[in-house]
Amino acid sequence: MVLPLILFILGFTLLPVLQCIYYSFQDPNTGDFPTLNNYRVIVGSRKFGDALKNTIVVTLIGLTLEMSVGMMVAVLLTTKSRFRGIFRAITMIPMGVPTIVSGVIMLYIFSTNGYLNELLYRLGLIKLPIDWAKGGLRTLFMVAIADMWKVTPLVIILLLSGLESIPSTVYEASAIDGASRTQNFFYITLPLIKPFFTIALIMRAIDAFRIFELPMVLAGRNTMFLGTYAYSEYFDYGNIHTSGAASTILLLVIAVFVFGYILTVGSKEVEQ
Repeated sequence: MVLPLILFILGFTLLPVLQCIYYSFQDPNTGDFPTLNNYRVIVGSRKFGDALKNTIVVTLIGLTLEMSVGMMVAVLLTTKSRFRGIFRAITMIPMGVPTIVSGVIMLYIFSTNGYLNELLYRLGLIKLPIDWAKGGLRTLFMVAIADMWKVTPLVIILLLSGLESIPSTVYEASAIDGASRTQNFFYITLPLIKPFFTIALIMRAIDAFRIFELPMVLAGRNTMFLGTYAYSEYFDYGNIHTSGAASTILLLVIAVFVFGYILTVGSKEVEQ
């Protein structure tokens, strides 16, 4: 009964990952194993340094935007209204859009003739269109905004679950004590949804580090990220060893977040 499961795990998970790690420690010229030459090559490469820096910056900007916007929308969606169901359905739409399609949708906003440049021009803030894909902080900001549009619905779902799990009697008791809405938010809501907030934060950090399709659509190879760097090393330069080294580093970073997620969820289950 368990044989198909074992074969699936071996064939589609463990073996490809182990092979990638093996190549990362193998010398491409002599075949020696193990060696750190591939890691020395990419660590000394400016492209890899830029890719790592860009990935970290987009992750930090993206997480800040996603968690703050997600919290704001989740709180608004708890407001009693006869249109609440419609609003909830509309906010979930981006989650159902394929990532590659969401990248194309963002081009309508961020291309040189997109409506963001049109808006800035009409407001008198710019005289010439901004090339958002040219590189630098503007490109990282564009990718972070596009990523936020795609994944914030997941954050909203998690935070909404936390908000709706808080008993109304808690707020009724605080109202008797004369607490304001601001005090309720900071002293009741935030502490009680902390586990949901932490899970959302870790899950999004995992996704943010393995970002690939959006920067490929929006910025091409002008602005590298860890995922696109590993892809480029493999397909553009045919170097499976440096690609494996970059992929292994990315794998380790994601494994740290996955381990944190397991610890968080495990702690929550124990508390329950």
